[in-house]
Amino acid sequence: MSGLLTGADAHPADYPTVKAVEFMGRYLSERTGGRLGIKVYAGGQLGSETDTLEITSFGGLDLNRVNFAPLNSIEPMTLPFSLPFVFESVPHMRRVVDSEVGDEVLAAMEPHGLIGLCIYDSGARSFYNTRRAIRTPDDMAGLKLRVPASDLYVAMINALGANAVPIPFGEVYQSLAQGVIDGAENNWPSFVSARHYEVASHLSLTEHLLTPEALVMSKASWDRLSPGDRDLVREAARLSVAEMRRLWDRRVTEAKATIAASSVAVNEVEKEPFAALMRPVWEEFITTPRQKSIVERILAMREG
Repeated sequence: MSGLLTGADAHPADYPTVKAVEFMGRYLSERTGGRLGIKVYAGGQLGSETDTLEITSFGGLDLNRVNFAPLNSIEPMTLPFSLPFVFESVPHMRRVVDSEVGDEVLAAMEPHGLIGLCIYDSGARSFYNTRRAIRTPDDMAGLKLRVPASDLYVAMINALGANAVPIPFGEVYQSLAQGVIDGAENNWPSFVSARHYEVASHLSLTEHLLTPEALVMSKASWDRLSPGDRDLVREAARLSVAEMRRLWDRRVTEAKATIAASSVAVNEVEKEPFAALMRPVWEEFITTPRQKSIVERILAMREG
């Protein structure tokens, strides 16, 4: 197999995951004398992550960077990485996904026509809203909070005593400005790049989710590669993780500086009372022995 591999990403062209896959393409091109490369269609040009995931599984796309949320409905083994408060920090999450636990979760995608290549960051997600600082779960009561269309996110918000409102990300700014919702949750770079900080005056650092993102390849495309080219693609994907993290960490630092210079009130949060309310959510979504084994191994890799 030779030529340009096609890739999709819902994030904009300057986003760290897009840049990481482009880095991969350059590496492949250099190692094969231009025989292999990657063309990334960024900014959701080819549709939503759910759409592009389906196209990839059928072989219509070679590569796809997706959040774990749409993978949750396809492969139950991806659910442990999506649990609220399962990761205690960014270093903990990175340790887990770089270990055999990450390899096992990636391998679980193959029966669905997807080859899991590597796992990227999507940052620590925290709550922001227009009404008040959130310091305890009681402060969540009655707040209408936007979530992605995910059963797990809805269950998490409802367990915390707020009201989950699933709406598309692109509608959040206007919904906050018009009072349709009181708040949302996301990572530092998204809070800034989507300009939500202009309309949400309180950011509370719950860091309730550190759900990673996956780079997957169509199994149909993978099967057309020679064994040597497969090894090269895996190597390029592994090397791209370090590049993605370098760009991501820089972006988080820049976003924090932007917020520090804004009028947003930022507050730390004691996380344990929030995490304690997540046990029923974990029990609802983690039901098989293999899922439970993954969760136990994640918890065992905490520093504490």
